[in-house]
Amino acid sequence: MSLARLSRSQQSNRLPELLVPAALGTLMLIYFAVPFVAFLTRAGTTNIITGLSTPEAQVAIRNSLLTAPISTLIATAFGVPLAYVLARASFVGKRLVEALVILPLIVPPVVGGAMILTAVGRFTPIGSAAATLGISLTDSLIGVILAQTFVAAPFVIITARAGFGAIDERLEQASRSLGYGPLSTFWNVSLPLARGAIIAGIILTFARAIGEFGATMMVAYNPRTMPTRIWVDFIAGGMDAIVPVALALLGITLAVLTAVQRFGRVPTVIDR
Repeated sequence: MSLARLSRSQQSNRLPELLVPAALGTLMLIYFAVPFVAFLTRAGTTNIITGLSTPEAQVAIRNSLLTAPISTLIATAFGVPLAYVLARASFVGKRLVEALVILPLIVPPVVGGAMILTAVGRFTPIGSAAATLGISLTDSLIGVILAQTFVAAPFVIITARAGFGAIDERLEQASRSLGYGPLSTFWNVSLPLARGAIIAGIILTFARAIGEFGATMMVAYNPRTMPTRIWVDFIAGGMDAIVPVALALLGITLAVLTAVQRFGRVPTVIDR
């Protein structure tokens, strides 16, 4: 029997085993799909162009497209080196560091926003010091960036760490034996080999940042971003009022999904 026939035979033998899981999984997929279809159906009855042409919507879109890339850049610049250390080093307190990385993912965003306020609010030492320099760390675009970075940075750290962890350390050791230093090895060997995971993490970080609502609402309700604009419009005008901005945010999310699929699977937990 050829290998192709053997493979098809094995797959057909497994079909009965997969019927129940497939049925349950299909119900889950339907649950995911129905809200998307319902929303897009409702969006078809709304004047999207008019809704996105309002000054409020344009300001919210501009603020989100300004702050999310900055938050992503900050998370990448500091998170990727941290990911490399976590992937390569063992040290006292490593589990505490790992817990701190994961914490923003499991803490409710509103609580995360409250935590940020207790650290950099206007009446805290850091907030007061910044205010004397004319810098507002809350109710400003800086506050938006602080909130976005707090909730989104773990994505790039976790995915980058998994990428670095998948690299054969002997390749880095070979680079060092050829006379390259740690930074040169990191730049020329480690980063290129982990590039796919890092890029996927950057994309997910951007998606999380641009969609952040809870922490942003606490730290910087003004100026509006797309998620806070959606909330304000919903309170004022109901479901129909939020469709234009929500559809724009959904379009960005779908673009992110396409980009993630382009760069392959993304790890969801820190590998040990």
